[in-house]
Amino acid sequence: MTPAVPLPRSLLTLPAEVGDLMDHTPESAYAHLRDTHPTWFLSPPGDDVIGIMRWPMTEGQVLHRDEDRVVLEDPVVLPDGQQARRLRLLAARPEPQVAVLPLVDGDVFLVDRFRHATRTWQWELLRGAGSEGISDADNAARQLQDQLGTTALELIGLGRVHPDAAILAGAVLLYAARIDTVGDARGDGIRSRTVAFAEAEQMALTGQITDALTITALFRARQAGLAG
Repeated sequence: MTPAVPLPRSLLTLPAEVGDLMDHTPESAYAHLRDTHPTWFLSPPGDDVIGIMRWPMTEGQVLHRDEDRVVLEDPVVLPDGQQARRLRLLAARPEPQVAVLPLVDGDVFLVDRFRHATRTWQWELLRGAGSEGISDADNAARQLQDQLGTTALELIGLGRVHPDAAILAGAVLLYAARIDTVGDARGDGIRSRTVAFAEAEQMALTGQITDALTITALFRARQAGLAG
């Protein structure tokens, strides 16, 4: 077993809010999360797993935390025994995110959002955070109501997907929704259009749609017999 050695500290040492802790250092925030959210730090059995080291060997850091997300820097042991630090982005709420592909008489309703992270417009389905105390399907229906002002005639589950497992810890639950009316998409920096299912697939093939959730939802909806 490789002996523990001190790891370099992150250049980012942003303070984190962790309830009533007197010491609001990134390290104490990390220890608080280990105590209050143990499932975030589990490792499955077996070889070739990236393990998370624990105090007193070393400690991780909370680089950012707000009501929606938590950014962690974990001290890890790689399968070859090397020690390193890896970033993770987790949802602060236990309810999974949902994403909904609206279908109008077999056509696909898409929204065009300006995304800050990519600094580009992105053709997408609808998505949003889950709300506490209601089912996943009801959360999907709520996205339709909140973002389009419409009600689903039928909701079809399309499974779950990890949008970027390299850094994002949470999965997103995919749904298709049959609707009969289309309102205006609500929110800043949003445009919309309705296209034939085959045209939406062509947009994905030609790179007009690059959003991973939308591409996955189109593929799964086709496999589920929902196209056209």
